[in-house]
Amino acid sequence: MSYTEYDDLYKLTSTYIHKESDQNAIRKAYDLAVKFHNGQLRKSGEPYIIHPLNVACILTELHVGPATIIAALLHDVVEDTDCTNEDIQREFGADIASLVDGVTKVGQLKFVSLEQKQVENHQHILLAMAKDIRVIVVKLADRLHNIRTLGALNSEQQVRIARETLEIYAPLAHKLGMFKIKAELEDTALKYVDNVMYNKILTQIKSDQSARIQNVDHTIEEIKKFLEPYSFKKMQIKGRIKNIYSIYKKMKTQNKAFEDIYDVLAIRVIVETVGECYQVLGLIHAHYTPVPKRFKDYIAVPKPNMYQSLHTTVISNDGFTFEVQIRTEEMDRVAEYGIAAHWAYKENVEYSKEKEQFEIAQKLKWYGELLRFSEEEEKPSEAKDYVETIKEEILSTNVYVYTPTGEVIDLPRGATPLDFAYKIHTNIGNKTVGAIVNNHIVPLDYELQTGDIISIKTNKNSFGPSENWLKIAKTTHAKHKIKSFLNKQNRDILIQQGKDSLDNEFHLNKVISYDISDELLKSFNKNNINSLEDLYLEIAKGNISTKTIVSKYLGSEENTAEIALNRQIERNQRILTTNSETGVVVEGLLNPQLKLGSCCNPIPGDKIFGYVTKGNGIVVHNVNCRNVKNFQKERLIPLSWATNPGRKYPASIKIHATSSMNLLLEIMNTVSASGMSILAISANSNDNLETTVKLKVMTSSLVELEKMIVNMNKIKFVFNIERDNV
Repeated sequence: MSYTEYDDLYKLTSTYIHKESDQNAIRKAYDLAVKFHNGQLRKSGEPYIIHPLNVACILTELHVGPATIIAALLHDVVEDTDCTNEDIQREFGADIASLVDGVTKVGQLKFVSLEQKQVENHQHILLAMAKDIRVIVVKLADRLHNIRTLGALNSEQQVRIARETLEIYAPLAHKLGMFKIKAELEDTALKYVDNVMYNKILTQIKSDQSARIQNVDHTIEEIKKFLEPYSFKKMQIKGRIKNIYSIYKKMKTQNKAFEDIYDVLAIRVIVETVGECYQVLGLIHAHYTPVPKRFKDYIAVPKPNMYQSLHTTVISNDGFTFEVQIRTEEMDRVAEYGIAAHWAYKENVEYSKEKEQFEIAQKLKWYGELLRFSEEEEKPSEAKDYVETIKEEILSTNVYVYTPTGEVIDLPRGATPLDFAYKIHTNIGNKTVGAIVNNHIVPLDYELQTGDIISIKTNKNSFGPSENWLKIAKTTHAKHKIKSFLNKQNRDILIQQGKDSLDNEFHLNKVISYDISDELLKSFNKNNINSLEDLYLEIAKGNISTKTIVSKYLGSEENTAEIALNRQIERNQRILTTNSETGVVVEGLLNPQLKLGSCCNPIPGDKIFGYVTKGNGIVVHNVNCRNVKNFQKERLIPLSWATNPGRKYPASIKIHATSSMNLLLEIMNTVSASGMSILAISANSNDNLETTVKLKVMTSSLVELEKMIVNMNKIKFVFNIERDNV
């Protein structure tokens, strides 16, 4: 239907907007739009004012407030006329000016291609949405009227706008639960995108409709008859035809013929209460044969767009298969109008923009998440990253899973326990060591299903994510957090490796201590080195030779005296740095009786202390040894590692993994590839298919051990590794 006069709008608004001041403001906005659009014509040849008038009329069906109607009337004046946003603010206030500005900015986004520009448009639209969702409501009405009048454009423009509608605006209408607008956007757009299929489906619906409608009418009367004795108040029963695009999508995605789609027509039963919904469901199932796995309870678990209903597919006594939807009147309003059903304008109720946004965020969980996402300080730097995250985690088809406390979490299809863990909290994700789904241990790459109850096992001593996690995680958010962790972890390890290499090179040149000056760092500016950490990093990567650095350092005259002094100190203090059998130094003692504690197996790099025993000398312990609480404090003495112990030490680790035939082989290969040898290995499995491997290896330092553990974490079956007895 097309509207041409202000009276058309007044008749629609006067049904629910009764304040004279509000009606005067709407009339004022219309007159202003007429004034500024005077002389402008649409491509169809109509006066331009017809467009904003129709957009405003479309919105009245949603019972939006006066501010939104005024914004609809004025949504093109700033872009297409001499009117400024300041003019609108002066005449109508800051709220309406902000709304018009938001719609104007979204309207200025044009598709140049279906690639990068499309991505940038997604970003701007979503950001505008996060700022004020009414902007998108107006824009959806604007797009609906534009696509209704698409016939006035050339074929290239028609296809471009239709594709844009299917890609952006129809999914947004779906997410807002605005089914009526979504269905019309999709069907009209399909007419231009795939006209052959559109006409084919339309013809099949028309030719098939009479037979199906007869079946539906007969079934409706049958349902009324067997429900009548139960005296349901305000009960309505009606049939509906599925929109053309949804049939088209099923035919394409499921490779089905039109005849194989059972829910082209559906029966809807509307009752007064939720209890009656379930009562009707029971009676329907008692009277007809339900089709297995075709029952969905969207009342207990509503869709993210607030949609609630019971869905069941049944077979009638004469073999007719049909879908029945059971809901209350309020649920039916929400199913048709989405968020607008909750947000309908109410006379004498004061609403601030902030209160409206808060209520919408409470109702639409995904919208609340979008608000939080947009406010995060750490955003992907490129438009493409931002939009992929939004499209994937907010606009995609989801699965709905439960936390152990019953909270519903929605995730994209294909999501794993890792995605779930990172959605709960980054720290939970980083410390994940396993997952329990429906009381059973599952691997981290398990694909979550709607209805799963998930508990994440964490360990504060976990070494964190491995490279393999990037293959397991499906959401951009989880992958981003894993990459951040790995980048920091790998950087720290490389920095330590670089420092150790440089320390060794200086030691070989008899330099006990050294200080890299800013001048020396500047000599490596061409390598983009601005700090000592950068220098260590480039050493570990093999981009700079330690010999070059030491050569430059020793070549500096100001270091000559220092080097001589250091060599003298080295000779005088040789007693303190000479490697004992253990590689541990006790200051002031030449050949102390030392023994490494077998309870905690300390290795160079661990913080250590000595415990003076009675008759057995000094036992070296890790400061985190589990036995420390039993020691007498007066017997504890400080110890340190020799500069270069030059020997290997036993270290015990405990590996938790999913049971697999190849697990031990992969563990042994990893140890061998790290240049270590195995002293002992044992494995135990439990009934939950979880294996614990105890491994003792020979290593030269903590850095070497941690590097091996990082590689061990890459084994597919491993979900946690920890030092044993530490």
